[in-house]
Amino acid sequence: MNFELTISPMNDIEADVELIIVVNNDLKHRFVHDKKMLKKAGFSAEQDETCLLIENNRLYVGVESISSVNIRTAVATAIKGLSKTSYKNLKIASYMNHPKCTAVLRAMVEGFELGAYNFDNYKSKKSTQAIKKIIISLEEYNNYELDIEICAIAVNNGQITAEATNFTRDIVNTTPDDCYPAVMADIAEKLAENNGLTCNILKPKQLKEEKMETLLAVARASRHRPRVIHLTHKPKKPKAVVTLVGKGLTYDSGGLSLKPSDYMVTMKSDKSGGSAVLGIMKAISEMNLPIEVHGFVGAVENMIGGDAYKPDDVLVAKNGKTIEVRNTDAEGRLVLADVLCYAQQEVKADYIFDFATLTGASVVGVGHYTSSVMGNNDLPKDAVIAAAKSAGEFATKLDFNRYLKKSLKSEIADICNISNTRYGGAITAGQFLEEFINKEHKDKWAHIDIAGPAFVEHAWGENPHGASGAGVRMMLRLLEKLAKEK
Repeated sequence: MNFELTISPMNDIEADVELIIVVNNDLKHRFVHDKKMLKKAGFSAEQDETCLLIENNRLYVGVESISSVNIRTAVATAIKGLSKTSYKNLKIASYMNHPKCTAVLRAMVEGFELGAYNFDNYKSKKSTQAIKKIIISLEEYNNYELDIEICAIAVNNGQITAEATNFTRDIVNTTPDDCYPAVMADIAEKLAENNGLTCNILKPKQLKEEKMETLLAVARASRHRPRVIHLTHKPKKPKAVVTLVGKGLTYDSGGLSLKPSDYMVTMKSDKSGGSAVLGIMKAISEMNLPIEVHGFVGAVENMIGGDAYKPDDVLVAKNGKTIEVRNTDAEGRLVLADVLCYAQQEVKADYIFDFATLTGASVVGVGHYTSSVMGNNDLPKDAVIAAAKSAGEFATKLDFNRYLKKSLKSEIADICNISNTRYGGAITAGQFLEEFINKEHKDKWAHIDIAGPAFVEHAWGENPHGASGAGVRMMLRLLEKLAKEK
């Protein structure tokens, strides 16, 4: 999708269709040209409600108020509504809640790109997005005077962010037979080549040399050999160093603790954390942020077979801690344990963030649309939550506590891979990961469980059925803020 920013007023711009946002039911605003027809059509301008007046080539959409969240979902809804029309280009005015804050303009661009997304790789009849070009006029709803150069940056960053999110969605939505560890590694290498990143791929021999035995145990029964991916964006004189770690389970059968069949469906989404890391690395390289960022992905498939790791096994992690396996379906934390250890060995970071579809307990606790954020220190946790709010994602804190941590005690090893209680499973999973964070990094680390929003089997907001690209937008906002702080 192409975006054009212009100082021309709306009436001077030629386009196939005009998109008009109606704010707070205000049908008397100068942008609203068809008051009588809208009233006749029963259009009440509620949030995300649309009305297409074909005879006038105008599409109206309602928002409760001018905010990034409202504009993003409204525009996404509108572009979906035009997907089957013959319109090729669209014009829209600018809508701001402050003359010098371009966040809403960026959200508008994100809404267009995210709403237009469609995954039809496996359909015999491909869909096409009719709208190819969007012209954004700097004629503004509140008559604010806008700086075209500042607005151009917002448009560019919005497009980069949304394209990286859609890139992530594509990886997550790809079936396990088409996206296994070696394929994820190929995607990373191609991304590095195209975007000027450094890429290092560890294969089984190197993983063995690095003593990543818990990761190798999870991968043992699969015909697809595991990979650990390390992508690096390293600008000159970086303002901070950040490590991102993603769970890349390209498929999770549950192993010998086999999932029920209906729970196996959608397990291609268990690579959402690793896919998000790839998407974030794509975006930061294109924005060329002055932050050194390292992205690590543990790409593994958890299958069953005669060589599968078993409940009752005791595994030795890279940092030497022994783990009693009581459930082979708690495999993501075993993969992350080794990758977190490896990432800390390779990089001394100011912050460490891991992303994982780690627990169903997170979905039970906070719902499908919200990520759970955990860690030892409020600073990185609060930074994630603030960034999520800015990006239009939902995130909330789940606090660690010493009583739940006791439930991970093992009588035969240093720690058990599941707790001895059915309650607080998202928190105990986070506390398990904490065992593999070095002392010097304890307060620099946050764990982000994206099990809820990463893959939902219905459309919501600007997100389609399936993968949402959860984590990409929030982390980009956090990294952008770090780039401005120092």
